[in-house]
Parts: sequence; structure tokens; C-alpha cells
Amino acid sequence: MSNVMRRALGWGAIYLVLALLPVAGVVAFSPAEGRGFGVELGTLLGLLALVVMALQAVVSGRHRWFGEALGFDNLLQFHRRMGHFALLLVVAHPLVMLASRPAWLDYLDPRDDTLRALALIGLLLATLLLVVTSLWRQACGLSYERWRALHGLLAVAVVGGGLGHALMVGHVTRGLPGWLLGGLVGASLLLVAQSRLLRPWRLLRRPWQVVEASPARGDATTLVLAPVGGHRLAFAPGQFAWITLGDTPFRLQQHPFSIASSAARPERLAFTIKRLGDFTATLPEVPAGTRAFVEGPYGAFLPDAGNPSGAVLIAGGIGVTPVMSILRTFADRGESLPLWLIYANPTWEEATFREELDALAERLDLEVIHVLDEPPEGWQGERGKVDRELLSRCLPADDGRRDYFICGPDPLMDAAEGALIELGVAPTRLHSDRFDMV
Repeated sequence: MSNVMRRALGWGAIYLVLALLPVAGVVAFSPAEGRGFGVELGTLLGLLALVVMALQAVVSGRHRWFGEALGFDNLLQFHRRMGHFALLLVVAHPLVMLASRPAWLDYLDPRDDTLRALALIGLLLATLLLVVTSLWRQACGLSYERWRALHGLLAVAVVGGGLGHALMVGHVTRGLPGWLLGGLVGASLLLVAQSRLLRPWRLLRRPWQVVEASPARGDATTLVLAPVGGHRLAFAPGQFAWITLGDTPFRLQQHPFSIASSAARPERLAFTIKRLGDFTATLPEVPAGTRAFVEGPYGAFLPDAGNPSGAVLIAGGIGVTPVMSILRTFADRGESLPLWLIYANPTWEEATFREELDALAERLDLEVIHVLDEPPEGWQGERGKVDRELLSRCLPADDGRRDYFICGPDPLMDAAEGALIELGVAPTRLHSDRFDMV
């Protein structure tokens, strides 16, 4: 079993224990009151929903003490799936309860107890809004900054309101179960405060500034930052960081971008960012001297320089930025492992860094394979999609030790991952970077 799988199983077991601990406490220590199986089941579903929602704050908080071991991309996907699961639990809780005791429908009647009814209806609607705006942010017309603020406020409201509801009911919060539930929810709220308040406060002491914002091929902008003071950001090639532009890190405008510069030159950070939204569209006009704050680095998207089998790098569009950090770093350090880069773009003009890739191929044991959807007249290279046939034609046979790193649009990544698995590559040697939060 690989180290990645062992870490995933270990943290997965811890998550399962934490999620089920209050439920187990209720089953073991709460007195039986003869309320019937349906009522007890509905109660436990609601309790589990509250704990899962509280744990969401831990999973999404960019905490290195477990995030680095699992990969922040994997955690993001897990966070989304557990959000869906929590919504199902929240909806199932009242449905099961009301199916068992239809008379309890009166609790939702504002004519009976207005405050109680509005609180319960508001809690359910807040959960629905939390999930809907996360899944369909752009369809809802929300900018990233407004969504981030709404997401945080709704999450705190749902967890806090759910805990208040459980305490008011009282059946599941007496004795040890109540202490377990309060401890988990309290710890999650403390972690939210740590990530939203303490972490930005620390960034105030390590400011950066923009020294250059220059256009790059493929409708992109290269943003170069330098530290204000003697500090540096030690990072590994392939990692990413969260950037905030402005005089304070206490802003909603915080976005994750892959570092494109060489890790051998930490005195400057370069981010090449494609125009994809409101924030990225403003980057070409950012003046030199603008204050910036950098939170990171995060991620583990790095080939082993000591692997004699080398590595395959598959990138689509602006997904080439972490690959550029890897190649630039290896070139600066004089690494000699064999590398293959499959770089897919719609057109030749959109192939960011194509000239530099030619130069890097002279300094490294690197083969660059461009793949175009719409090649120019006379094109002699690869065309079409990155599929099994293209990979088998362009890459050497897998030897069981080579690692594969994929970054780009979801359709390309899905196709490349599936094709590689069909060609016999073990899933544990596939490393994907799927961040799409901007």
C-alpha cells in the first residue's frame, strides 16, 4: 500500500470516529424514552448532520497539519462531497421526524410559536442556500468575493443554529453526549477564527509588493512579487499560494494561484494568471508598488528528482503554470531525470511559454509534445484530444515507477486520468491539481 493511501485511510478513520462519536454517545448514554424508532433515527440523522457541518470547517481551513499529507485538491473534492451528504442529512432529519410524528408539523407553524418556527425554517433554508450557491455560484451571479463572504456567514449560522436547536431540544445534549457535541462544534469554530483572523494577522508582518504585471501569451498576465523586508517564501516547485492585493490581508479578495517561478530563486514570486473572471481581468492594470500578501505555500505537486524513471507532465492551457515552476527549478538545479511534457491548447497562439519551453528542452532531458485542437496550416505535431491513443503513441511504456502529473481543465484531466489507468498506470501514481475556486 502506498504512503498516500495509508495517510488517506488513517485520516479517513479519524474523520469517521469524530463524526460518529456524538452519535455513539447518544446511543450509549442517553436514556431510552420510548419515542419510537423513527423519532430516534431522525434525531440521530440531525445530530450527524450537525457534526458533519462542523467538520467541514476543519476540512476547508487549509490546515497544513493534515492537508499537506492528503493534498489540498483531494480535500477540496472531499469537502464538496461531504457538503452534499450534509444537505441530505439536514433534509432527512425533519422528514423522518415528521413521518413518525405528523403532529410535530405544528412546530413549523409560525402562528403557534413564531420564533421557533422561523428558526427551524431559517436553518433549513440556510443549509439549502449554502449548498446551492456553492454548486452554482456563477449561475447565481455571485462574484467569488461575495460568495466567499456568504459561504462563511451561512456556514457559521448553520452550525451555530444547529447547535442551538440541539441544546433547546435537550434530548441528545444531556451529559457526555452534550459535552462531545459542544467540544466538536467549539473546536471547529476556533479553527474558523484561526484561519480567518489569526492567519491574516500574521501575514501583516510579511508584506509583499507588485514589481511587475506584464502580458503573457494566451490572454494571461504574469504578476511578479517581491518581499518588503528580509523575509522569503520557501516553496517547492508545483505548489500554490493565496494572494491578496491591497493594504490589508483582512479582505474577501483572496485567490489561489500556482507559483510559476523557480523555487531556486525565492527572492521573487511569479504567477502567470489567465483572464477568467472579474479579479483576473484587473491584473494587467495593477500598478507596480501595490501591496500584496501571500499565504502559503500549499500543495504537493512535485516529481521526485531522484526517480530514474522520470515523470510525465500533462498540462492544458494555463494549467502549465505549476509545470513551469517544476521545469524552471529543475533547470536551475541541474537535475537530469527524464521528463515528458504533453501540453494541450486550442490553438498555437494560446500556448503560453512555448518559446521558453523550447529553451528548457535544451537545458533538461525534456521532450515537449504540443497538442492542438485547431492547428495552423502545415502543422506537423499532435492534434485533437489527449486520449489513450495519443498517450500510447507519445509516451514510453510505463515501468511501474514513473509518476504522472496532470493539471488543466476538468475534461482534459478526466480524459488523461482515464486513459493512463487504461494503459496500466496505478492510480496512486497519478497526481492531479484540480483547483477551480477562482
